[in-house]
Amino acid sequence: MLLSYLKLAWKVLLRRKFFTFISLFGISFTLMVLLVIAAISDHLQGAHAPESRIKRMAFITFLNQGYADGNQINTPPSPYFLDKYVRPMKSPEKIAFYSLFRASPSYIGNKKVELDLKFTDNVFWEVFDFRFLDGKPYNANDLRAANRVVVISETTAREYFGTTRGVVGRTLEVDQRRFRVLGVVSDVSILRFNSYAEVWAPMTTTKADLRGPALEGEYFAALLAPEGTDLETIDAEYQQVLKRVVNPNPDVKTLTAHADGLLATLTRQILGQGESESPKITAFYFIAFGLALLFMALPALNLVNINLSRIMDRSSEIGVRKAFGATSNTLVGQFLIENIFLTLLGGLLGLALAYGVLELINDAGLIPYARLTLNVRVFGWALLAAVFFGVLSGVYPAFKMSRVAPVEALKASAN
Repeated sequence: MLLSYLKLAWKVLLRRKFFTFISLFGISFTLMVLLVIAAISDHLQGAHAPESRIKRMAFITFLNQGYADGNQINTPPSPYFLDKYVRPMKSPEKIAFYSLFRASPSYIGNKKVELDLKFTDNVFWEVFDFRFLDGKPYNANDLRAANRVVVISETTAREYFGTTRGVVGRTLEVDQRRFRVLGVVSDVSILRFNSYAEVWAPMTTTKADLRGPALEGEYFAALLAPEGTDLETIDAEYQQVLKRVVNPNPDVKTLTAHADGLLATLTRQILGQGESESPKITAFYFIAFGLALLFMALPALNLVNINLSRIMDRSSEIGVRKAFGATSNTLVGQFLIENIFLTLLGGLLGLALAYGVLELINDAGLIPYARLTLNVRVFGWALLAAVFFGVLSGVYPAFKMSRVAPVEALKASAN
């Protein structure tokens, strides 16, 4: 029966080529946009190296300080704050510190280039799982001795030395000083802002003051949870830590911060700091789902009208089938299968278009070092969206025509 319905659906689609083209275009374009957004979202927050353990990672990125006059400042914490209050925490398995990345001038011959430089501690290489193409990371001894050593990305190695191999031990000028290369790692997308840089150096080699008692600074912390420990446990301990913080600024009356997962970290910056993570995550999901539903509803409504016109042309078929005993449920099932078949075809076209768009984005370098792909997870969402789109746009026309009496259907055909 299903095979018969699919053969009939194919013949119906070929019969009305213009309507089929309009329908397929609306479906494929809509799904293409959703797939591109899904691919970017997956690239931003999915479990990919060097953040393969992202579900076990909490981040401390901002401190919100509230003043007595009602004003607030929201800044990254200082190395002093992280070392004094965060480093002693017991619930994380490992705790890594790292700075914001900043463009630093360097020279390749007479050519000036800007390299994105990030200062880190040695634990950074244990929390994040970089793929080393050559060499190794710096260690605790390098950090204590403030050795001028760096790890560089493969693109930096290629541009600076002309190769990614055999560069360990050579020197590179960055931050107006010369550093010795210890290792070369695969490029990291700029969207992975916690791990991204082009050059990584020990934080003790920075020119900035690491010992100042101010709470605000330009450093983040990544906290790796032990297997089986949820991130809420880490945040709960962090909230207790904040109660013991002594603020050197007497004008500051409140201090708000969280140790969040990656998505919660992003949503807090969009929706503001708060005492609870769950409402903000829920609000973010509702907003994202609402926008996606609205985006899909517009072409779905257009497809409903097209389906009504397409089904009206088959009123004689409907009348004959009902006269020979076809039930309303049978007709609804047939029309839904036909429409789902149409949307799956559109989904395949949308998948092909999305692949082409992502390749264009990758080739154009619109997102530095990003390699956007359509993996199994994204493809699964595309398949689900196509089926949902087919049901959404086909159920009303199918139900309406299945309720038409045989005589009325045959009269409509005759007219």
